[in-house]
Amino acid sequence: MVKWLLATMALSLPALAHAGGPRDHAEQARDRQELRQDARELRDDRLDLRQMETLLSRYDSARGRYARRDLQRVEEELRAYVASELSESRRELAQDKQEARSSAREVRHDGYRRDDRQDHRDDVRDVRQEARALQQTRAIAQELNGLYGRMDSGSVTRKRMLIADLVQLARAEQSRNRQELREDRREAREDSRWY
Repeated sequence: MVKWLLATMALSLPALAHAGGPRDHAEQARDRQELRQDARELRDDRLDLRQMETLLSRYDSARGRYARRDLQRVEEELRAYVASELSESRRELAQDKQEARSSAREVRHDGYRRDDRQDHRDDVRDVRQEARALQQTRAIAQELNGLYGRMDSGSVTRKRMLIADLVQLARAEQSRNRQELREDRREAREDSRWY
């Protein structure tokens, strides 16, 4: 009888250690919040990409017609877009850093769980990618600032190339956020199975 009781307790301890509790609910709530945030960011990324593709198309059209006023309008919209994108990138980088700190705490708490270590690696990678994208956007913004208002052939051509670079950055961001959504869905599934 005593052996049976000890065996039952020994087998149930791991399950009890990971049974539902306040941390479990908080982690699941955090997973749901991250999924909602990922969906919002993906929607925003689609809009950003569409906006940049439209700006590039309008720029090409105005450039082909030598329509100076239309080029200036596109430049004004481009300036607003770049300022908005820089602000958004800084905010997303701060959020990614917060997620990396949070996942580091999880690793310290549940360091033996392989999925926590993987989640932390993913979060650190996200921070690096977002920082790189912010740096690229800053470089483009800085170069564009020196070109705004200039209508010589070389400046117009260079601005077109920089707009195309922004389109590529928007595509890359959309791709990164799709990957992030997949990772967060995987993490939510793992967390729901674990607890």
